[in-house]
Amino acid sequence: MQAAEALEKMKPFIGKELFVSDWKEITQEQINQFADCTGDHQWIHVDVEKAKQGPFGTTIAHGFLTLSHIPYFSYQMPLRFEGAKMTINYGLNRVRFLNPVPVGSKIRDRITLKSLEEKGANRILMTTTHTIEIEGQETPACVAETLGLIVY
Repeated sequence: MQAAEALEKMKPFIGKELFVSDWKEITQEQINQFADCTGDHQWIHVDVEKAKQGPFGTTIAHGFLTLSHIPYFSYQMPLRFEGAKMTINYGLNRVRFLNPVPVGSKIRDRITLKSLEEKGANRILMTTTHTIEIEGQETPACVAETLGLIVY
């Protein structure tokens, strides 16, 4: 299948929710490992005792740790672009961190297809909106608009 054919096949999904992922728990170990990788050891993330007295009553995940789960959630999506050689992370248009993720919380991703654009040379630029929810809370943790370049 070529890009133009795939684009026509996917057009009916534009503006629709494509997938809701499984829940994934955020652990203190993950938060600590992320802090080590990024050098962001702010106490609200890694100092369990001090965080108990802080504004959230516990440690919270880094916003970028929450954001970094998008590939994990995306790989769960059963929808595939038939015949594609690869999909490349092309960037982000917009990211908002709306609600902190307390340690021990479970998060999941609602993925909506925002747009598809043929980019020549047998490529499609896909824009998706990821709404990362926290179990039991109305306000999502993060809303991000991502770009993926699908190469045929």
